[in-house]
Amino acid sequence: MTELEHVFIRGAAGFILLFIIARVMGKKHIVDMTYLEYIVGIAIGSIAAELTFGTEVRASNFIFGMVIWALFPILLSKAEKKSLRLRKFTEGEPTLLIEDGKVLEENLGKEDLTVDELMTHLRQKDVFKLSEVESAILEKSGQLSVLKKSDLQPVTPKDMNQAVDMEHNPQIVVIDGNVLSNSLETFGYTEDWLLGEVMKQGANDFKDVFMAQIDSLGNVYVDLYDDEKQAHPVKQKIITAASIKQLQSKLMEHSVQSQDEKAKEMYEDHVKQLERMLNDLTAYVNE
Repeated sequence: MTELEHVFIRGAAGFILLFIIARVMGKKHIVDMTYLEYIVGIAIGSIAAELTFGTEVRASNFIFGMVIWALFPILLSKAEKKSLRLRKFTEGEPTLLIEDGKVLEENLGKEDLTVDELMTHLRQKDVFKLSEVESAILEKSGQLSVLKKSDLQPVTPKDMNQAVDMEHNPQIVVIDGNVLSNSLETFGYTEDWLLGEVMKQGANDFKDVFMAQIDSLGNVYVDLYDDEKQAHPVKQKIITAASIKQLQSKLMEHSVQSQDEKAKEMYEDHVKQLERMLNDLTAYVNE
């Protein structure tokens, strides 16, 4: 086996093992990592790189080393969950840097932070004046959490005793011109209704839509393949036709759900009338 083949096999093995370790160690974001976890990640990556090119050392030694470096943090993390003292010892505690609007110079010195570095952290939180800060805490991850003074915080509907509709997770309903029916049905809407909404924003069909998202309030965001086309207002005749089609779809649903035969006949009759109306309007809509 040639040297390049050795490098390829060892590199592939290192990558696969690194992938498995990353999955086992969890999905913690890099900004939430402690300094120890950050060092462990670098060490494991370095061992994986050495596994690829250090052909003079047995691959099993590198693999065993990676497993050890991954195993100890996992065990330590399990132990930290059961012991508050251990967690404080290994991860440290948040440090209060500003309290009641006053900078705590002693704590600033303990964290080896200069005034310039403190101001940099504050500017990253859109705070440019120390007078605006009620308190600031340096988290264990090194991120700064800032609480502005009460009179400088934005007013919320709750502060004004206003009732607002609660929103839930929005859903992507169109991707690359394809309608995601399951996502659409989550909010109880039909494809005909959605077609009417995308037509209002410049599309002639779902094929014109790159992506569409709907929120729990029924608002639809549409991004078309042709952005210039989206900028032009859609013809009112097309909107009218889409609305009729939407009404027709609703009547068909009522017809299927109704247990009353007379009501079924009435709904079906109205659906046929709307179908004839759409056929008559087709020539005018396409003008």
